[in-house]
Amino acid sequence: MGQSHRSLKVADRIKVVVAQILETKIKDPRLGFVTVTDARVTGDLQNASIFYTVFGDLEQRSATAAALESAKGLIRSAVGRELGTRITPSIEFFEDGLPESALALDSLLSKVHELDAEVAKLRKDATYAGGEDPYKAPKIIED
Repeated sequence: MGQSHRSLKVADRIKVVVAQILETKIKDPRLGFVTVTDARVTGDLQNASIFYTVFGDLEQRSATAAALESAKGLIRSAVGRELGTRITPSIEFFEDGLPESALALDSLLSKVHELDAEVAKLRKDATYAGGEDPYKAPKIIED
């Protein structure tokens, strides 16, 4: 079952609010270069999952995850003020697998380009198995 129009709007608003809070209010030195990529809300608007990416190595990713976990209460209260809904959703942060997926896709595309170049090289030197015209020519019967 798909999400309702209301939950999609709330998720989009949460994404914007969390990004603004991370940019302006959170001053944790562990927080790296974070990009909020997506937010998803359950149908009853009780739980929000926020997906993010971090520019940096594994150490910066883990430090950012710890900083987000420690600032979760502040972020949730700010989201509650901005949304103005009866229930403020509980927030959970997930590191988005988008960079890893993009890296895997890039490696697959480079492999495909190598194989295409190999096929093009083989095609250049190839000859027809049955001659230029593989079809039998009709016999002409002379009277």
